[in-house]
Amino acid sequence: MYSSNLIGFILAVVSGAFIGSSFIIKKKGLQRAGLNGTPASVGGYGYLLQPLWWIGMITMIVGEIANFVAYIYAPAVLVTPLGALSIIVSAVLAHFMLGEKLQKMGMLGCLLCIVGSTEIVLHAPQERSLSSVLEIWLLAVQPAFLLYIASAMALSFFLIFYCAPRYGQTNIFVYIGICSIIGSLTVMSVKAIGIAIKLTLDGSNQFVYFQTWIFIVVGVSCIITNLNYLNMALDTFNTTVVSPIYYALFTSFTILASAIMFKDYSGQSISSIASELCGFITVLSGTTVLHCTRLPDPPVSTDVYSPLSPKVSWYFQPGNGEPWKQKEEDGPPLNLITITQQDHFK
Repeated sequence: MYSSNLIGFILAVVSGAFIGSSFIIKKKGLQRAGLNGTPASVGGYGYLLQPLWWIGMITMIVGEIANFVAYIYAPAVLVTPLGALSIIVSAVLAHFMLGEKLQKMGMLGCLLCIVGSTEIVLHAPQERSLSSVLEIWLLAVQPAFLLYIASAMALSFFLIFYCAPRYGQTNIFVYIGICSIIGSLTVMSVKAIGIAIKLTLDGSNQFVYFQTWIFIVVGVSCIITNLNYLNMALDTFNTTVVSPIYYALFTSFTILASAIMFKDYSGQSISSIASELCGFITVLSGTTVLHCTRLPDPPVSTDVYSPLSPKVSWYFQPGNGEPWKQKEEDGPPLNLITITQQDHFK
């Protein structure tokens, strides 16, 4: 069983490396596109013609595929927290390739992520051996997980239909809460789909069961909903704030859902569970420190008529017969003054 965990760990690390690299490669492509046309931040689409941006997209797709396969071989409580590795990769590459200086506290954040990830891997639970989608279906319809699904859907509907219209633009936890709760159900569905594909490739066709198609429908619906509200969160709030909060909530809900559905912690000792939770808290702390120390991108000015520093020109004659010379000095902003001529009557 631990060999399957090792495969999942390797795939999760590869996924983090590819996804973290894709952020930097795509940003380089966006920068090149901005030099030759309208930047993407103000509505430009020139980056679609940049080969470097497409290389970044392909890199990200490869990373997501590796992450998808990792869920087949290892429990979600192992794979999901390792997503913080992509943050480390992007921060280090940004330091060398984009000139975004990695502060000393940022280095400490990277170190905390590595230490926490190592602790999670060393105390990760064993992956259950499943031979059919029907077994996964039985896990999905057990009373405890049905209660989780009902609670998650009720909370999601409350956030979507009541909180989002009223507080979505001012409270960051509304959109991210929706993404995190729905995201936990997404991971459970994706894991079931991945196992179905693996078993089918091994010769046992799992797509003859309607349960497999239910997992697919649920997975696609959750992914669309998740991406929609994640984009709304990124469009409304600062990325440096969204990323650590989303990572914390999404990982927490995913670990909870996986623990209920797959009983990941069944048979583990209290010390192992406590060590893994400590590892997760360490990774969370490192992620928060890393994001808080990153400098935000400078704002892009979209005003064509940028204000210029006014200059005052003086014409003077040195007094030694030389021609008049001009001298320029910086001055305060000029005010338009209307001068009217008045007749003075005695």
